[in-house]
Amino acid sequence: MVQKLKDKTILVTGGAGFIGSNLTEALLKIGASVIVLDNLETGLQSNVDRLSHYENYRFVNGDICNPEDYRHLLKEVDAISNQAALGSVPRSIEFPLNTHRVNATGFLTILHEAKQANVKRFVYASSSSVYGDSQASPKHEGQEGKVLSPYAATKQLNEEYGQVYHQLHGMETIGLRYFNVFGPFQNPNGVYAAAIPKFLDKMLQGGEILVNGDGEQSRDFTYVKNAIHANLLSLISENEKAFGEVYNVACGRSLTLNHVIHSLQEGLKDLGTVPKNTLSYGPPRMGDIKDSLASTAKMEQYLNYKPVYTFEEGIHEYLRHVLQCK
Repeated sequence: MVQKLKDKTILVTGGAGFIGSNLTEALLKIGASVIVLDNLETGLQSNVDRLSHYENYRFVNGDICNPEDYRHLLKEVDAISNQAALGSVPRSIEFPLNTHRVNATGFLTILHEAKQANVKRFVYASSSSVYGDSQASPKHEGQEGKVLSPYAATKQLNEEYGQVYHQLHGMETIGLRYFNVFGPFQNPNGVYAAAIPKFLDKMLQGGEILVNGDGEQSRDFTYVKNAIHANLLSLISENEKAFGEVYNVACGRSLTLNHVIHSLQEGLKDLGTVPKNTLSYGPPRMGDIKDSLASTAKMEQYLNYKPVYTFEEGIHEYLRHVLQCK
């Protein structure tokens, strides 16, 4: 993997975000050159700054919706990893037009610009939310239900465009359906923050953890290094059958929120830190699914993917990272 990416130039959109910055760092460490494009609407300046010591790294403040921000860059790159998006189901319900502008129009804009510039390899972030109200468990690609939010609708549309541009123009598109990714450099702040970093922040700083519903809803929580592994495999794949497809990126194991909270609390105690939070339960959140468990069989078949971290290994490494940064 290292040799195939060494000396390549990759454009990572959304590279100041959680997954994007972790991916950027992984690429830089194996010798690739990385150009990060991010407008810092949800990405963090601190994620830009922590990578600035790499010689083969460049940051460009720009928006995927505005091709003049990055069209000139496409002449330099060998592949694109599109991680840029406005995440969060609740945000998309509250602000559907902005979600569509970034996640749908922005996605198509950079996909088309890539095609115009003859950049063939285009890996992009999709989401487990495309499964919608599907009752299947585990969830297999091709067994989707009706989407339940504008966010999910935009991700579904991304997958359609990825397939179409592969069929029409021979682009080597690969979509990655992330299942509840967590790990270092995930922002715990804001009303749209993901569950695990928000829970952990409350445990360390003190405050109330409010769980939507009874806490028995389950998710296939996936450590970020599994998502990075999936991206790297997608960037180097030479399997023609892998292109124009979408893949679940997960661990293949579903855990309840209550279990996750308990794991965080016990993990902190094992590392010598006493949780300071209180815990309460509220009504279920609109647009959420009850349970989510992924099959990773397709990605294993086409891209040789297997999770490199279990949930427990990921939580342990994540907790150590957060405590060291305090």
